Parts: sequence; C-alpha cells; structure tokens
Amino acid sequence: MTETFAFQAEINQLMSLIINTFYSNKEIFLRELVSNASDALDKIRYESLTDKEKLKSNPDLNIKIIPDKANNKLTLIDSGIGMTKADLVNNLGTIARSGTKAFMEALQAGADVSMIGQFGVGFYSAYLVADKVIVHTKHNDDEQYVWESAAGGTFTITRDEGEPLGRGTKIELYMKEDQKEFLEERKLKDLIKKHSEFIQYPINLLITKEVEKEVEEEAAEEKKDDEEKPKVEDVTDEDKEKKKEKKKVKETQTEFELVNKTKPIWTRPPSEVTKEEYGAFYKSLTNDWEEHLAVKHFSVEGQLEFKSILFVPKRAPFDMFEGKKKLNNIKLYVRRVFIMDNCEEIIPEWLSFVKGIVDSEDLPLNISRETLQQNKVLKVIRKNLVKKCIELFFEIAENKDDFKKFYENFAKNLKYGIHEDSQNRTKLSELLRYYSSKSGEELTSLKDYVTGMKEGQKDIYYITGESRKAVENSPFLEALKKKGYEVLFMVDPIDEYAVQQLKEFDGKKLVCVTKEGLTLDETEDEKKDKEETKKANESLCKLMKEVLGERVEKVIVGERIVDSPTCLVTGEYGWSANMERIMKAQALRDNSMSSYMSSKKTLEINAKHPIIVSMRKRVEADSTDKTVKDLINLLYETSLLTSGFNLDEPANFASRIHRMIKMGLSINEEEEKTAEEPLPTLEEDKGEGSKMEEVD
Repeated sequence: MTETFAFQAEINQLMSLIINTFYSNKEIFLRELVSNASDALDKIRYESLTDKEKLKSNPDLNIKIIPDKANNKLTLIDSGIGMTKADLVNNLGTIARSGTKAFMEALQAGADVSMIGQFGVGFYSAYLVADKVIVHTKHNDDEQYVWESAAGGTFTITRDEGEPLGRGTKIELYMKEDQKEFLEERKLKDLIKKHSEFIQYPINLLITKEVEKEVEEEAAEEKKDDEEKPKVEDVTDEDKEKKKEKKKVKETQTEFELVNKTKPIWTRPPSEVTKEEYGAFYKSLTNDWEEHLAVKHFSVEGQLEFKSILFVPKRAPFDMFEGKKKLNNIKLYVRRVFIMDNCEEIIPEWLSFVKGIVDSEDLPLNISRETLQQNKVLKVIRKNLVKKCIELFFEIAENKDDFKKFYENFAKNLKYGIHEDSQNRTKLSELLRYYSSKSGEELTSLKDYVTGMKEGQKDIYYITGESRKAVENSPFLEALKKKGYEVLFMVDPIDEYAVQQLKEFDGKKLVCVTKEGLTLDETEDEKKDKEETKKANESLCKLMKEVLGERVEKVIVGERIVDSPTCLVTGEYGWSANMERIMKAQALRDNSMSSYMSSKKTLEINAKHPIIVSMRKRVEADSTDKTVKDLINLLYETSLLTSGFNLDEPANFASRIHRMIKMGLSINEEEEKTAEEPLPTLEEDKGEGSKMEEVD
C-alpha cells in the first residue's frame, strides 16, 4: 500500500529553491550523498561493537556508485544502518529541528549552496541534478521500504517488494537532461577523488570496459555453385581436418573499481607510518615528481581535536610570490571529507609553500568561507599549524645539507615571516643565515655571530646592498674590519623589510653600518684626538657644505672610514641607499612617500686621508680656490657610487672624469669647443695640471 505525505513547508520551499535556482557548483550533491552513506556506515559499525549480530544481514561495509547512461540514472548503495519507515518520514520530509530554516536564511544572506550539509539537509542537494529521487532502504528493525518524490510538494512511501538489500540504503537519481555529465565515469572518479578520497569505507564505482577475447571459429566452407563445373583439387593430409581460425572479438564488461585507494594515513599513529608511505601520500596529494624534504605528522587534542600532516617540498614553486596564485596548499577536511583547499585563514601567506592536510573533528561539515572567517576553531588550527611548521624547520636545521637546500629555496619566506608575524619573530630569527666579513663561503647564523662577538662589542653590525660583491669592499666596513668586528652582509631585497621589524637579537641591537648612529669604542686618547681633528677641519667641512648645498644635510669628520677619503651616510630612521634603490625600482610606487622617506645624506670625511689633508691646506691658503670646489663635487659623486646610491647627473660626472683624463694627458682645453652650458670649470692657468697631480 502506497502512502502519500506532504513535505514540511520549509522543505518544500528549500526544494523549490534548489530546483529553480542556478548554482554553478552542483557537483557537491555527490559529496553530500557519500558523506551521508559514510555516516550510516559509521552508525552500524558503532552498533556492531556491542552486538556483532547486527552486521550479519550485510557484513561488507562499503559504498557502491552505479552510473546507468541508458536509463539516465545514477545509483548510490551503502550497507549502512538503513532507515525505518519512521526515519524516512522524519529524515526525508518533516525535519523537526530548524536546520532547513537556518539554511534558507543563510542562502538569502548570500551564503554558498555548499553549506547545505552544515544544516543536516544535505540529502536535498540531490535535486540540484535530479528530477526524481527514489530511496530504497532496509533497517535491521523494520521491513524494506521505498521512498519516492519528484519534488512536487509530496513524497510517497511503499513497502519494497523489489530486490532485497539485506541492510542499507539505495538512492536512485533520475538525472536532469542538462546534468548527464555526472553519469560519465571520468567525472565521477574526479569528484570522488576530490571530495571523498579519504572516506574510510571503500567506494566502488561500476565501470565499463572493452576487452578483447579470442574465439575459435570453424573456417567457412566454400559454397558450391550449381552452374560451375566441379573443380578437382589435391587434398593434403593437413587439409583433411577442418580448418580452425582464432578470431579476436571485443566484449563489453562491467566491474566495480575501488576509487578511494589512498588511505588517510593521518589517522594512524606517526610511529606506524613508513617513510615510503609518507612519500607516496605526498606525491598523490601534490602531484610533485620529487620526494618531500621533511614531514610533520601530529594530532592536537583537548578542547579542539584535529590531525594534520605537513610537508616541506624540496624546491620552491616558480610562482611562489605571484599575486594571482593560490595562497596556500593546505587541504581542509572535516571527518575525512574534503571541504576546501583555498582557505586563506588556515595558514599565513609566508607559509604558503608548506603542503599538507588538516582533518578537523570540530568544524561543521561543509562550513562556508563566510563562516570560516569568524570561526574560532580555525584561529586555533592556524596557531597550531604555524607552531608546528616552525618546529619542523628547526628539525630540518639539525641536518646541515637539508637545511642548506631548505634555506636556498625558502629563505625569502622566513624573512617575510619575520616582517609579518610579530608573535614568532624571535623564534624565526634563529633560522636566519647570512654571509659575513668573516664567514668566507659559509653562512653564519645570528646565534653564531653573538657567540663570536669581540669583548666590549655591544651591537650586531650589518650592511645592506645589491650583492655580496658590492658590499664586501664597501668603505663602510673599513674601521670595523680594522677593529676586528664581524659585519653581516644582507643582500636580499627582503632583508631591508625584515630588519626594519627585527630590531634586536638576544638583547643585542642590530646596527646598520651605512646609517647614522654607529658608535665605536674609543680610548680617552682617541676621543681627544678626534676633537682636535674636528676643530682642524671645521673650515673645510663648512666650505664643502656650502658647495654641495641641499644635496647633503651636513658634512662631518667621520670615524667609520680608514682607506677612503669620503662616504655618504643616511639618517638612522630613513631609507638606506639600498632601500632607496629598491623603492625606486617599484613599478607602481607612490612618489609622495619618497619625499619624506628618502635618505637625508651626511657626508663623512676621513681627515687623515691624503686627498682631504691636501684640500684642507688649499682651503686654509685660499678659500675661493675653484679647483677645490670642483674636487668637492667629484668626491661627492664618487661617494654616491661607493655608498650604493645612483648618480643624479651621470653626464656631469663623466665630464669631470674626462677633463681630469685630459689634464693627465696634457691636452689643452682651449683648443676644444666649449659646451653650450659649461659645467663648473677647473682653473686653466698653466700650473693647474701639476696641482691636480699633487692632489691625486
């Protein structure tokens, strides 16, 4: 006897919405139905722990998916707990709790249809792709029933006289005309692998394949034509037997194929998982052709429960810092059901190279992106993942070769992390490695630097620049090298950003040797000598400032140079020369920022250098000497270059050099044509050449 029931008003409204509204991600129906089947299997397995008899009606726990193109039908069968007649009415028609209503409100608020399972109404996603759904079900405590609805506001329940299920549920979806793609083998395999690969029960898909069979066939006898004259032929012994030929025939066969072959190894204790299993899992997860560099397998318990496996690849992806790429490579699962792989909140951007999975027991199934952003559980997961990643990096650091490989590929990420992650900045700084003035071809850590600091040295000294070659012989290192202090070479553009945030390490301040604020230990005699030198060069410093004008903020007697005559130092809190170069290279830079952040330059002179000594004598003899003024400009421009700046007027600098070459070669400038806008000229009396030679 068939009984007809009316859907609860809210469910009717929901089904109408699902049927009549266009959703692009209709594929979620399969995830929902497989998740429901998995839940039903969990229930019977749980019950069988106390009563093994319950499994007798159907001992194999599995899920079968059968596409039927001829009848435009997709069937899902599970050997789970099944439903009684009362369950059919309550679960598939008149849900008492407000799950449907809550889902409707969420949809109207702009949420995604993929949230459907969160509200316990995932079954209705079947109507995204089907016109009619028939459910056959058998519970151990009841008869077998069939539920049927074409979503017209009613459903029917009848005693099922058809094929006995033993126990479980069979759902038949009669597909819409435009949804036949979900009957394709390839599509179904992809969807199962994407969403349900780690369901713990086997998912078997019925596949059709052609096989070639060899069939023995009697040779066709020659037909005799009545009108033809009989032919006389010699018959050999071999021909006496009937000829038999082997013919290949194509046959279509159907068989069940296990789709979810990769097992969720994160559910097992780490001690039981082999290196080979981790390697195979990593390759299936990432499609990487190489082995992983390191792995971290852990579970978090307590108020929040989740399991995770994190992998560090051997090489950085080529598009690691591209703006349009996916921000992370962590796949989020809820109870082994894949939810998403583009959850930005689950791991910070600086760890985007880490690959792996997180399987949470606490997040609701099919949680939406909107809900994720406010979810406290996710913040706890994120905090734990960052902590475990840093632990993993320290484990890698224990092996010198592995860490070298890791640092070559992911040093930028660590430095980006120092810039972004204030909570873990101190810990991350221990992983940094740099070349230095003493390290030779080996990289040194900040910890090693502090250990090797000279007695009385209070600060950690570093220099930033374009390349190691550019900074190795910088004039800024001269005094520090003389005193035996080590200087770190920071030659990666991101170092400039990282060091702005990393002010100190192990209580030692990080000091840039190209900026103001560099103070070196001095004896009383050195201090006295410094004051006297300062007084002696006051008039020269004043003249140099007058000649250079706004190009420098001040001219002082410096102590950081030994072999060079001059260098240009920047303000302690402004951009360094290297940072200025980096900012000028930004294609979409904001020019207004450059005006107040660009370096305030201080020209430091080395009072003991022969050039400066000779210039001081000339100034004392004649402060209006034009040669000195030209030399001041030349010294300033060479300082720009040696200090890492770019020349504002390269042509002027080149002209000065050319004129000095002419003097050196005794070429008479009067014979040459003068330029339309002459540069400040050197005095052209006869003795000038020899004077320049003296200075040189």
